[in-house]
Order: sequence, then structure tokens, then C-alpha cells
Amino acid sequence: MIRQFKNQLNGRLSWRQTFTALRYPNYRLWFWGQMISLFGSWMQGTAQSFLMFELTRSPVYLGYAGFASGVPTWLFMLYAGVVADRMPRRNLMIITQTSMMILAFITAGLSFLHLIQPWHIIILAFGFGVTNAFDAPARQAMVKELVGPEHLTNAIALNSAMFNTSVALGPAVGGMTYALFGPAWCFTINGLSFIAVIAALAAMKLIPFVPNAEQNSIVTDLKEGLRYVAAHSMIRTIISLVGVMTLFGFAFATLMPAWAVRILHGNSTTNGFLQSARGFGALISALLIASLGRFKFRGKLLTFGSFAFPVMLIIFSFINWLPLSLLFLFGIGFALILVFNLANASVQTLTPDHLRGRVMSIYSLTFFGSMPIGALIIGSMAARIGEPTTIMVNALIVLAYAGFIFVFMPKLRRLE
Repeated sequence: MIRQFKNQLNGRLSWRQTFTALRYPNYRLWFWGQMISLFGSWMQGTAQSFLMFELTRSPVYLGYAGFASGVPTWLFMLYAGVVADRMPRRNLMIITQTSMMILAFITAGLSFLHLIQPWHIIILAFGFGVTNAFDAPARQAMVKELVGPEHLTNAIALNSAMFNTSVALGPAVGGMTYALFGPAWCFTINGLSFIAVIAALAAMKLIPFVPNAEQNSIVTDLKEGLRYVAAHSMIRTIISLVGVMTLFGFAFATLMPAWAVRILHGNSTTNGFLQSARGFGALISALLIASLGRFKFRGKLLTFGSFAFPVMLIIFSFINWLPLSLLFLFGIGFALILVFNLANASVQTLTPDHLRGRVMSIYSLTFFGSMPIGALIIGSMAARIGEPTTIMVNALIVLAYAGFIFVFMPKLRRLE
């Protein structure tokens, strides 16, 4: 099977197909606007988490901040999916992006005035969570409005490449900016970066939005989306895998500031390098997927990633040397994006247009909603049993669930 998979991969790999979606003018605007904005967002996220650790010296508070940013996901995400199916998604995103810009400038102002406290960070994290809860379903569902259906997988892969280019560069630049100039400038740059995506959204020439002729109640629409996901075994399996990997696996990123200081004896720059190493791996993975074009072995790649990620995370938990840590974080990022990227593309491909906002809100709820719970769990565990043991235990849970799906849901591997 491995030889057959390798032959399929070699037969489909073509770097000329990597940037196909950029032929669409609307997608080009989206790509570059989002790239600039995400770069600033990762600078903010890296600076915010390290600032929290500097103020408290506690991994528990890192968990509190992560939990606060994710609580709005549970409160608003499903409702936001209905909103994303009822109004122009571009308009909704302009509102959310403007709100995030304002929050970034508030954070910067408090930092410049040396007034910032841990409770400020937690409240602002909650505010960012509210805006993201409404932004995520619209952002996920809007991709199909920007490209032709035959290039949807390529566009989603390029979205991941864009996201992970910012992950690769943003934290490293954010860490150095933090060390040289302080956290306030990281927050200011993030605020300014939102101008790019807002301008890009305003400049797009989209087909006019046509609301559904039949308007049901919000509860009825919510139930329709939930019933569809519950009845579709493949979508249900993919979303459950994403949930477990986010809850017990991706939560390891919450501990990176503490890992940089306590395990590797570094500082904010070290933290930035750790985050960036994972981002570089994810970027290469996303570009690989984009280069494959319209390939028909999505399930095999997804399955491979679901095993490779926890195995490398277990090995990483034993490492206390920076160069080797960076190497394994590169591999972790590579495997992680195989799962998240292909899961996203698969769910979108399997979902009809009129339900896309609601189904993607359920997907986004699982992804973003698992983050705060995972952050709270992993922060509390690390305070009791240490960061290395915590990461190893959580990775073993992910590995066990990947094995469960491999045995009891074999048709996932046959997904095209």
C-alpha cells in the first residue's frame, strides 16, 4: 500500500498547479489581504502569550487566556453559521475584521501606557474570540465564492499556505520585535495589518448575494445543519478527528512560552522560533497539497497525518535541545496541516452550497471550540505534572483515536 501511495503521489505532484487559484482576481485580493493581516495576528498572538507568562510566570494563566478566547466559540459559532448563510459574507467579514482592528489598538494602548494586567489580556482575548466566532464560518464558506468549484481544494490549500507563511514568519518577527521594542509595537503592527484585508474585501467584485426565498427560524436552520452532519457518517468522522486532534494535540502550542523558558532556557525570541518552526512545516505541507491539484487520494494523506502528528509529538516531549526541537516542530506542523487542510477541503466538498455556512460553523465550532478546553486542560496538567509529561499523555490519546478510526472507519482512507 505504501508503494502504491508513493506512486500516486509522484504521478500527481506538479508545482505548476500550486498557485492555480491565484488566477481568480477576487482570490488574489483575498490571498494578499489575508496574508498581511494574518502576519500581524501571529505577531499579536505570540506577544500576548509571552506577555501573559512574563506577568504571571504561570502556565495556568496561559490556559486561562486560551480558554477565554475560545468560550465565545461555544456561545456564538452555530448562530454565526446561520448569519453567514443569511447575509453577504463579505459584509460580515468587514464588520468582524474592523472589530479585531479596534481590539488590537486597545491592547497596544494599554501596553504603551504600561497599564496592561493579566485580567486585561483575558478580557481582550474574550473579545477577539467573539469576533472570530462570527468571522470563521463566513471566512470558511466564502472561499467557494472566490474560485471555481474545480479549484476549491487548491484554494483551501493556498489558504493554509497563506496562514502558515504567517505562522512561519509572524512569531519569529514578533518575538524579536518583543525583545527589541516591547509588546506594544507587536499589537500596533497587528492593528495596522487589518487595513489590508478590509481594503481587499471592499475591492472584490462578487456575484450579488441572493438570500433564500424561504426564511425559516434560526432554530429551524440550526437543526437542519446539525441533522445533516449527524446523518453524514464521513463528515461526522472527519469532524470528530479534528476535534480530538485539536483538544488533545494542537493544545500543545499553548505551552510554547513555558517550554521556551523552562525546558529550553530561552526567552521571547526562542518562543518565536518554536512557533515559526511549526509554521514552516505547515507551510511546506500546504504547498505540497496545493501542488497535487485534483488528486484522488485525500483520505490516505489525511490518515497518514493523523498518525504522524502524535508520533512526532511524543518524540518532541523528550527533547530539550533547541535545534532538534525545531526539527521536530517542523515535522509536527507538516503532519498537522495534512489533517486540518484535507479535513476542511473534504467537508466543504461533501456539503451542498445552501448548507455550507452552517456545516462549516459546526466544523469551526469543533476546531475553535476545542481549543479553549484543550488550553485549560493542558495548562492545568502542566502545572501539576510538568510540560513534557503533559504533552506526551495528550499525544498518546490522539494516537489511540487515530488507530480507532483506522480500524472502524476504513472508508476514510478511500476518500477521494
